[in-house]
Amino acid sequence: MTRSPASYAKACSPTTGGACTSATSCSDRPSSSERVSPRAVSPPGPGKVLIRSGDPPARPSRCLKRQTTRGRNRHADHHHHRRAEIFYKDWGDGQPIVFSHGWPLNADIWDNQLKIVADHGYRGIAHDRRGHGRSTQTWAGNDMDTYADDLAALVDTLDLRDVVLVGHSTGGGEVVRYLGRHGTSRVAKVVLRGAVVPHLLGTAEDPGGAPMAVFDQLRARLGDRSEFYRGLAEPFYGNNRPGANVSQGVRDAFWLISMTVGLKAAYDCIAAFSETDMTGDLRGIDVPVLLSHGDDDQIVPIQASSERSIKLLPNATLQVHPGAPHGLVGRFEQDFNQELLDFIKS
Repeated sequence: MTRSPASYAKACSPTTGGACTSATSCSDRPSSSERVSPRAVSPPGPGKVLIRSGDPPARPSRCLKRQTTRGRNRHADHHHHRRAEIFYKDWGDGQPIVFSHGWPLNADIWDNQLKIVADHGYRGIAHDRRGHGRSTQTWAGNDMDTYADDLAALVDTLDLRDVVLVGHSTGGGEVVRYLGRHGTSRVAKVVLRGAVVPHLLGTAEDPGGAPMAVFDQLRARLGDRSEFYRGLAEPFYGNNRPGANVSQGVRDAFWLISMTVGLKAAYDCIAAFSETDMTGDLRGIDVPVLLSHGDDDQIVPIQASSERSIKLLPNATLQVHPGAPHGLVGRFEQDFNQELLDFIKS
């Protein structure tokens, strides 16, 4: 099948007849023979795939009460605000390597890795998380469970198997929650780079994380998000360290990509990556996991994340990169690229 380099996953109503409820033209609606599940259907043609991510069940649960506001069903209205078109890139052919990006970015941050895996005979896929980049900026659903379900919709719709999941930062949390909610039947291996697991927020029961004040400050700084993102690029890539020389282009690209994220999604995602406890998800992963982390990560410190995660995973290796920052840049990116290829082949 011929695939375009970048594709849209379109969200439609699950009702019989498949009437479109998004901005997508109803001419893109699948035929009855293509409707194979309430979540997803087969691609109707090159470059397009229909994903019903976030749609309500065809029949509301018995436990849901039918309450109306101004004549509308509140349950249906809630799901209307969760439906999303998920944009993704699909490069190359072979075993699928699926990348999940960090906050506040989109799939473009993985372009170098997508090309490298495609050049080596693999199929590289990366999507924009809902609210980020070219995916729908939904009001609701900006939480780790829904992020994981969106990833599942993508994997199921493209019928990906023997997948290597790669998650950076918040994307690592998305991958881990996906595995906790949807299992490993389609997954061969997992790579977590600077991932926000198991739990970044420190609590009385779990004091290993940062205090809430740290994340409240992030939310407050979104009031001038453009300036905030410009400044965030410095510690993200370690350019505030003595002797660092991260190019202006790399830092400008970080700002440009970050500005494609909707404000509501950026705000909500802070709670998603800080407050979601994925301890149980990690314990249940039964495929090989590579934890990759820089020991000078100023965004997701290794002590609060990977050094804790390695103790929870039943089959994992922790690779520590001396001096490496949170973002992939320069020789640290080159080291990760080789590490990734070696792990895929192993």
